[in-house]
Amino acid sequence: MKRLALLVVALVFAFSTTVMAADKPAAPAAAEPAKVEKAADEKKVEKKAKKAKKAKKAEKKADEKKAEDVKAAPADKK
Repeated sequence: MKRLALLVVALVFAFSTTVMAADKPAAPAAAEPAKVEKAADEKKVEKKAKKAKKAKKAEKKADEKKAEDVKAAPADKK
C-alpha cells in the first residue's frame, strides 16, 4: 500500500511538473498576433501595389489602342 501511495505521489509530481513546464512557452505565443497583423498589413500594401500596377498597365494598353486607332483612321480615309 505504501508503494502504491508513493507511486501516485510520484506520478502527480511528474504530471504537474510537465504541465508547469508546458505553460511557460505559451506566453510568447501571445506576441505573435502582432506579427500576424503586421503581415496582414504588408499583404494589403502588396495587394494595393499590384492593383495600381494593373491599372497603369491597363491605362497604357488603352492609350496604345487609341494611338493605333488614330493612326488607322487616316489610312481608311485615303
